[in-house]
Amino acid sequence: MAMPPLEVNLALTPKSRLDVINVSALLERQHPGFFSRFRRTLYCSFHTTAGYLEQNLCSRFRHQEQSVQEYVKAFQQLFPPEAGYRHDELHLRTELSEAQRACEPRNGDSHLTYIGSGLRSCVSYDNRPGTPGYFIDLDGMNGAARRTRHTTAIGYDREDIVIKRRLWVPVSDHPVDSVSIRDPKLGLLEELDGVVREFDITKGKIELALAPSERNAGLTVNEYETLLMKHDLHEVLSNPLRFMAEKGRNILIDPKAVPQKTINYAKYDLVLIVNNILDSLGANNSPLERVVDKFLAVPAARFLRMKRKVNLLISDREIQGRGRIVQGTYQSPILVQWDRAAERHRILDVTISRFR
Repeated sequence: MAMPPLEVNLALTPKSRLDVINVSALLERQHPGFFSRFRRTLYCSFHTTAGYLEQNLCSRFRHQEQSVQEYVKAFQQLFPPEAGYRHDELHLRTELSEAQRACEPRNGDSHLTYIGSGLRSCVSYDNRPGTPGYFIDLDGMNGAARRTRHTTAIGYDREDIVIKRRLWVPVSDHPVDSVSIRDPKLGLLEELDGVVREFDITKGKIELALAPSERNAGLTVNEYETLLMKHDLHEVLSNPLRFMAEKGRNILIDPKAVPQKTINYAKYDLVLIVNNILDSLGANNSPLERVVDKFLAVPAARFLRMKRKVNLLISDREIQGRGRIVQGTYQSPILVQWDRAAERHRILDVTISRFR
C-alpha cells in the first residue's frame, strides 16, 4: 500500500558563508527508511541566496560535496563580494528601515551567484541509494553570526497532473527587463492559488515554463529588489564580459582600457578559473567542461545558467487540509529577458500537479 506524502521541515545552521549541507543525511537520521519508503523527494529552500542544484547536474559531479563546492566557487569568482553592487548600497534601499539597514547583509554577490549558477528553490529528485540532496548556502553568515536557514523535503511516490494552462506575462519594450510574477498588480499567483484551492491540492507543485516559442528569456526565483534587478542584473545581462571585467578580481591591469581590453581580460581570467576547476575535478572533455564552455560566449543565454522552468511548492503546512503556494518572505518567481519580446508579453506554460 502506497504511503501518503510525508513533509519534513528542517532548520539548518551553516558553518560558513558558503556551505554545502547534506540534507538527505539529516532526513534519514530523523526519519529512518525515508528514502526506501518513497520513490521521489521534493526539496524546497525558502531563501534567495540558498538552494539546490538539479539532480542531473549533481550527477555530473558524481554527487561529491567538494565538486559541488568548486562549481559554485567558480561563479563566486565571477561575482565577488563587495564589488560595488547597487544592491549593497543600503542607504538607497528605501524599503528598509534604519534598524534593518544596520543588520542587512551586503550580499549582492550571493544573489547573482544564485541566479547565474542555476541554483533552484524547488527541485525533485529520484530516490537512489547513496544519492545526496545538497542544500547550498551562499550567504550562511552575516559577519561573525551564523544564520538559521529553513528547508522542506516531501517524500512521495508519484505526481499526477491536475491541470495545465497558459499565463501571459506583460513585459516592457526594453531589451533587458525583469518582471516579478509575484507582483500583486498582475494577480498571477493569486490566480494559481485559486486553482490549487479549486482542486483541493494539499501537497504538490506548480511548474512554470517558458513556452517553446519564447527566446532570449529565462526564469529564476529570487528577491525582486529594484537595485538588484534593475541595476546589477541588468548590467550582467546587457554586457556580461564587461561586468566580469569591472567586478571581477585580478582581471584588469589597466582599468582605463576597459573598452579595448574587456573581452581579452575577461576571457583570459575565465579560462584560468575554468582550467583550475576542470583540473581539480579531473573533468576535462566531460559534460562539466561543455557546461563551462558556455561562459565563453557573450550572450547572456550562455553566460548564465538561467532556467526555462521553475517549480513552486504547494503545501498545507500552515492550515492542515488547505493547500496553497508556499514561498519564503523575499522569494518571487522572476521572468528575465535579455532581448525584446516579439510582442509586449511572454507566455508561460503552467502545470499543476498533486503528489501521491
